[in-house]
Amino acid sequence: MAPGAMSQWTRSLSEAQPVPYWLDDPGRPRPEPALTTSETCDLLVVGGGYSGLWTALIAKERDPRRDVVLVEGREVGWAASGRNGGFCAASLTHGLPNGLARWPDEIHKLQELGTRNLDAIQAAVARHSIDCDFERTGEIDVATEPYQAAELRAWHEEMSRRGLAEDVEYLDAEAVREQVNSPTFQAGLWDRRGVAMLHPAKLAWGLKRACVELGVRVYEHTPALTLKPYGTGMTVRTPYARVRARQVALGTNIFPNLVRRVRSYTVPVYDYALMTEPLTPAQLASIGWKNRQGLGDSANQFHYFRLSADNRVLWGGYDAIYPYGGRVRAEYDDRPATYAKLAGHFFTCFPQLEGVRFTHAWGGAIDTCSRFSAFFGTAHQQKVAYAAGYTGLGVGATRFGAEVMLDLLSGERTERTELQMVRKKPLPFPPEPFAWTGIALTKWSLARADAQGGRRNLWLRAMDRLGLGFDS
Repeated sequence: MAPGAMSQWTRSLSEAQPVPYWLDDPGRPRPEPALTTSETCDLLVVGGGYSGLWTALIAKERDPRRDVVLVEGREVGWAASGRNGGFCAASLTHGLPNGLARWPDEIHKLQELGTRNLDAIQAAVARHSIDCDFERTGEIDVATEPYQAAELRAWHEEMSRRGLAEDVEYLDAEAVREQVNSPTFQAGLWDRRGVAMLHPAKLAWGLKRACVELGVRVYEHTPALTLKPYGTGMTVRTPYARVRARQVALGTNIFPNLVRRVRSYTVPVYDYALMTEPLTPAQLASIGWKNRQGLGDSANQFHYFRLSADNRVLWGGYDAIYPYGGRVRAEYDDRPATYAKLAGHFFTCFPQLEGVRFTHAWGGAIDTCSRFSAFFGTAHQQKVAYAAGYTGLGVGATRFGAEVMLDLLSGERTERTELQMVRKKPLPFPPEPFAWTGIALTKWSLARADAQGGRRNLWLRAMDRLGLGFDS
């Protein structure tokens, strides 16, 4: 990397604010008041991200008479739900390859449920008039190395043999560059219907409004501190009051679960993103992107990128930072070294955008589990349900997780609760220093594989056999 190029790329960051673009919105709604007097309810939802919001909303839609309270420790959508890339995928399994490797006998059912779930999200956005820039444009997985192009072609052939390639098209170098013009693109797989683009914070705020309109009592700046049995139900203590509930749904994801035994199943991985200033018509024309798909490259250390409604480019990914001890702290949300690296990668991908500036740079924690897709369970004689471990693909899958939690609390057998994906849990992470050492070795191995034509070393092959690893 030439020093001159580095200074050019870092200059593009000179005015970038270290705050999430999505949350930096003058139309951001005011938070609801904190809980200061004790409450009773049928269902208490803990967590005001997508997981909790969908749970509260669907609970009221299933039974309008159900008395539902939602508590959020900060403000609705402030954490992962307001910091992600806005890719709302149909996949419930963190991509088809991961799902096929783990649940081959259920994969067609999981794909069907995922498509129905994305359709239901689109319907809910329309039904509740949620203005979140929802665009069902699909996503292209792009190859930037010859071996990746060969792997994409082989994967598309396997998908076709298994009857899983509906609405998925293989694009050669010329075809993919007709969609988005980067000199680095050598092939692509375009999933035309399986992913929507949206404004993630506006989705969270719209879901909050829909919940309130249906009668959910929402309290922000109200962290849940303890969870204990109380009579035939449960009680949750907050700083100023308590909530007594017949049932509790926990949507806290990466934050410490109120059911302590669940905590070892997730670790925080910090992900980072940049947002450019709006592109001019000429700049946009130079890269094409007329169909506005989401994009992701095919390396182990991958980037994800998309256009916003006002034609900014969000560019994120690559670095995945695990803090020793698995701590979630605000200071980890800002990492200039990663921003500089991402800026360099951006201009390598789109050299025709030289001179574009970044306006925002931010990070946030992803709740990663060892199988890279959500897990579910109950506690306290099925009076408490939880879902976590979405590993960065939760914009869509959290709605499915909400339905699973409500199914589990109802005690009914459904097509969701019968899934092996729902019935079985991932392996927990080991204690420190073993977790940090294993994750660091895996990250090093993944970077080495990217540099050596995708060849996986002995450590990665062992992790593959065990169904473990670390997804960047």
